[in-house]
Amino acid sequence: MSRMLVIDDEESIRTLLHTVLKRKGHEVFLADGGQKGIDMFERSRPLITILDLHLPDVNGIEVLSRLRTIDPQACVIIMTGYGTDEAKAKALALGADDFLKKGFSLFELGEALRRVMACMSKDPVLAAVAGSPSR
Repeated sequence: MSRMLVIDDEESIRTLLHTVLKRKGHEVFLADGGQKGIDMFERSRPLITILDLHLPDVNGIEVLSRLRTIDPQACVIIMTGYGTDEAKAKALALGADDFLKKGFSLFELGEALRRVMACMSKDPVLAAVAGSPSR
């Protein structure tokens, strides 16, 4: 279906998302830090990036800003265990497509992915039904 990148320093989150997204037919790339994520993004050019805000090396907001510089049209879903209204506002102002607080259900993740894919499609109804972007 789509090429996706997961950037998170928690191995359990990366493993879970890798398993779930692969089962849905996506090609999944993983990075355990901000700079690794930026490098992987440049090499793999994912359609969707799922990005943690709190990373050990490069802050997730900075990563988002750099991803936007590389590809302004790239879709980014932010996830965080430390979500504040201020962090959410900043991420959305920088162009994040969705914002999930960790502890989210797989259903919530699926809904976020569907919303992002529908927005990317020229026909949102078709994208929601087929689950595939036209980009």
